[in-house]
Amino acid sequence: MRESLLTIPVNEVFEPREGCPICRMRDTVEEHISEYIMGAAMMEPDVRTETNKLGFCVVHYPMLAKQGNRLSLALTLNTHLAAVRGNVFETRNIFASKTKRADKVEHTCFVCSKVDWGINHMLKTVFSLFEKERKFRDIFREQEFFCLPHYHLLMAKSEQLPKNSRAEFMKALNLVVSEYAKVLNYNVSEFCDSFDYRNAGKLHSPEMEHVRTSPQKAVQFLTGRNII
Repeated sequence: MRESLLTIPVNEVFEPREGCPICRMRDTVEEHISEYIMGAAMMEPDVRTETNKLGFCVVHYPMLAKQGNRLSLALTLNTHLAAVRGNVFETRNIFASKTKRADKVEHTCFVCSKVDWGINHMLKTVFSLFEKERKFRDIFREQEFFCLPHYHLLMAKSEQLPKNSRAEFMKALNLVVSEYAKVLNYNVSEFCDSFDYRNAGKLHSPEMEHVRTSPQKAVQFLTGRNII
């Protein structure tokens, strides 16, 4: 498979064949953006204008905090709070009702916007590789799973593929996801059954690792986040 600056990042997230490759893609972009914001970009006027306007979401505030730069985070919060006050609570428009002011409180996030932009550009490379490279098509079919949020994203974005390639892509994607969902559902069901007194102790045997971790894997599959 021919490597380039565009294909290398995509190949890297698909190569492990473990977990959802689009989640790995998102995690990589999120980490880079979080480091960028809490680093040199914090003092860039253009970036601060955007962060003041958009703020961050409940998912990405903790990621920013983990960068360990409390002053940068506080400075960003300070100017964002000032922007919120000015736009929502201290407007001088005498015709602005309480409802209209509430409408201005939007759930936006600077990191989400940049991650969406980055993933959309990387997905163009995914579709190009799938269309042109047989080896990549094989790697795509060998993925462990695609989480449901990214399954829907891939289905929607696959419209940019030619008709024949899109049909092949959708078939491959559906097969990977449906097979994983089937096995996962079975494992979670077995996890539940293990609490029956007749199965006492069964869950703790070494060969039951896939069952013990099935609830966590189910949440990751359904949400695209490893949150339990």
